[in-house]
Amino acid sequence: MTTHNSLAPQVKELLSTLSEHGERHLNEIETDLVQTNVLLTEAIEKLSASFMAIHEAVTAQRHMVDTLLNKHAASQEAVAELREKSTQIDLHVNAAVTGLQFQDMTNQLIGRTMRRVVGVRDVLEILGAGATAIAADANNDNMIQALEKITATLKEENATLKNELWKAVRQTHMESGDIELF
Repeated sequence: MTTHNSLAPQVKELLSTLSEHGERHLNEIETDLVQTNVLLTEAIEKLSASFMAIHEAVTAQRHMVDTLLNKHAASQEAVAELREKSTQIDLHVNAAVTGLQFQDMTNQLIGRTMRRVVGVRDVLEILGAGATAIAADANNDNMIQALEKITATLKEENATLKNELWKAVRQTHMESGDIELF
């Protein structure tokens, strides 16, 4: 009686375990990304509202100062200095509001990352399905065929994902670069 030493059970176990554990980790990553996006959105909305409120308060204050200056004699130098400060405040508030537009870029990056997570999950599902297709008593030729089929399917999945995500956000700083929408 000969003993049959097949690697099939070990390969099957390896692929199944990789698929199962990988999917669990990807689920956690996906949850973290969604929560990050929610928190980011809420923070940006609050900051935007605060900056707009500051802008409105400064505008109202400027009108009050103008009224006071018109009613009371003030030196031209004081009036010019007050108006210059008002202009500077407007510029800073507008720059801050513009800076908050990074939310659009981060939303794009998070969305892109989510699509990559889904792509990796698909790869893990391919590995899991491939593991299921391997018979426990498969000989080396059957193992080679099964692994070649898994490899071909993985290459197709990779090509599909690569085509979907070919564009990148090229902007690395708020002050420069271009944003390419996906």
